[in-house]
Amino acid sequence: MISISEGQKIGVGITGFGVFFILFGILLYFDSVLLAFGNRHKLKGTSFFLGGVAIVLLRWPLLGMLLETYGFFSLFKGFFPVAFGFLSNSSNIPFLSALFRRLQGTSSMV
Repeated sequence: MISISEGQKIGVGITGFGVFFILFGILLYFDSVLLAFGNRHKLKGTSFFLGGVAIVLLRWPLLGMLLETYGFFSLFKGFFPVAFGFLSNSSNIPFLSALFRRLQGTSSMV
C-alpha cells in the first residue's frame, strides 16, 4: 500500500475542489437560460463583436477590427466608469501610491 503524507492528502483535496469548481463553472457557462438572461440586454454589442470576428476570418481585418472595437465598447460601457473611478482613487491605496511614486521617478527613455 502506498503511504500518503498529510501534505499530499491536502493537495489531493484542494485539487479535487479545483476540478469540481472548474467543471461546475463550465456547466454554468454553457447553461442556455443563464446565457440568455445575462446577455439579453447586450445583444447589440455581442453581435457586433462576433460579427467583427467573422469579418476578420473572412479576410477583411480592418473592418472586422472596427466592428470588434465598437462591440467591445458597447459591451463594457457600464464598466468603464467603475474602472476609471478605481484608477483615480488608486493613489489612496498605500501599496499602489508607493508603486506610482517609484515608477514616476524612473524614466524608460534612453
